[in-house]
Amino acid sequence: MAGYLLAIIQMVLALALAPMLVGLVRWLKARLQNRCGAPPWQPYFELRKLLGKEVVVSNNTSWLFRVTPYIVFGSAVTVTLLLPLITANQPLDRTGDMLTVVYLLLLGTFFLALAGLDPGTPFGGMGASREMTVAAIAEPTIALSIFGLAVAAGSTNLGQIVAQTLAEPAVLITPGHLLAFVALFIAALAETGRLPVDNPSTHLELTMIHEAMLLEYSGRYLALIEWGAWLKLLIFLSLLANLFVPWGVATTLSLPALVGGLAAWVVKLVVLGAAIALLETQIAKLRLFRVPELLAVSFLLALLAVTSSFLLR
Repeated sequence: MAGYLLAIIQMVLALALAPMLVGLVRWLKARLQNRCGAPPWQPYFELRKLLGKEVVVSNNTSWLFRVTPYIVFGSAVTVTLLLPLITANQPLDRTGDMLTVVYLLLLGTFFLALAGLDPGTPFGGMGASREMTVAAIAEPTIALSIFGLAVAAGSTNLGQIVAQTLAEPAVLITPGHLLAFVALFIAALAETGRLPVDNPSTHLELTMIHEAMLLEYSGRYLALIEWGAWLKLLIFLSLLANLFVPWGVATTLSLPALVGGLAAWVVKLVVLGAAIALLETQIAKLRLFRVPELLAVSFLLALLAVTSSFLLR
């Protein structure tokens, strides 16, 4: 029962920290650009405002448009129950491996693209088309990147991968490990709508990808989708932090180990969030026809990581 309770606590912590993570990235970007910027807790106010607003739905939409926000949010929440965020030992981790995580993330993306098409607006269809183009390359890259680690660990279970890496820290400096990290980092930027693939702060319809599918949403529907997107960013950064740099992840359920695991997780999220903020102040958004080229490079890196893992076993 302690393990199941810990999984629920991890889920609640992920839900609570996701808006703060996004707010921290925004604040750091503003400071790096010599602007004051909104405080890191600003996303909480945005959620409260959206949850209190009335929902306006077009008459052209179907049930799909109304159910998509719950699927997007629910799939992201379910993934947090399967990830080794604080500890590598939790019972729910055994119910789903890396393939389950990848397909749950893809489920939300798929329904969001359908919801973008549902109202029949030109910008929604354009954003859905672009989102599927990105996902078609990014999702296999995510699976291959984690599979490169699974080969070395001998298991596709995420908790087992973390435990094996902690037992053999020498794998952290192998070529396959480094290639997989770079590939997953690029795919994470694409899947979460960050620069250079997409600009989360833009409102120019001709360049939007993720935001173009949300133009018809309002009220609690928009709040759930935004919260799910922020949670998705936390999920990808947690994968990068705990799968590739698992130091600090608890291997027992003792209180000191869990507190240390929580502290290490938060610190790694802050470091990766700062890296994203620094990166987004140094680069510009790619042209749309250049995005598949970048994602193809990430896929090739992931493929090389898997090949390297087999050769160096």
